[in-house]
Amino acid sequence: MTELCCFFIILFSLTAVIGQKQVKEVQGEMGKVIEEEKLGDDVKQEITDEGLKIIFLEKGEKALFESGNAQIRQEAKEVLNKLYGVLAKIENEIVVEGHTDNVPISTIEFKSNWELSTARATSVVRYLIEEKKIPPVRISAIGYGEYRPIGSNDTQEGRSQNRRVVFLVKNLGKTQKQKPMDEWKKEKKSEGE
Repeated sequence: MTELCCFFIILFSLTAVIGQKQVKEVQGEMGKVIEEEKLGDDVKQEITDEGLKIIFLEKGEKALFESGNAQIRQEAKEVLNKLYGVLAKIENEIVVEGHTDNVPISTIEFKSNWELSTARATSVVRYLIEEKKIPPVRISAIGYGEYRPIGSNDTQEGRSQNRRVVFLVKNLGKTQKQKPMDEWKKEKKSEGE
């Protein structure tokens, strides 16, 4: 029994190491995209316990969205296409997070920042699924509104840091199972036959 327990601990540890290696590879490739596209001030990366966060700040000419809008800007689609090229090489789960500042919004389309942040994350996910054909079982959207700030909402600079879209590339093995991806592949294969 003890040997079996040790085997599973080693297997789990190995899976986590492989997942972290993939995340670090994505970080390196994304670093090249950031440099090529001159996004150094607008896109940041950080490794967390969950995986790699690719943070698109809502500023500059390559911002994903116009202020108060959830339609992806044409210029931003070029960057998303390059991001997809990096993400397509791995099977890690991806969570797209929408964030806003705390300046109130109340339009016909969006009654709150929470709705705006959710719509933005969903727009990105829809684009990647419909246009780039990323498997829907790999990606999800979540909106946090103004409730997870990284800067002070008392200054313009802080508010601009809080308006962001984050791609969380989760560590493989720690947070996901392969089964949904395998089932999706079988389903797609049977549809093609």
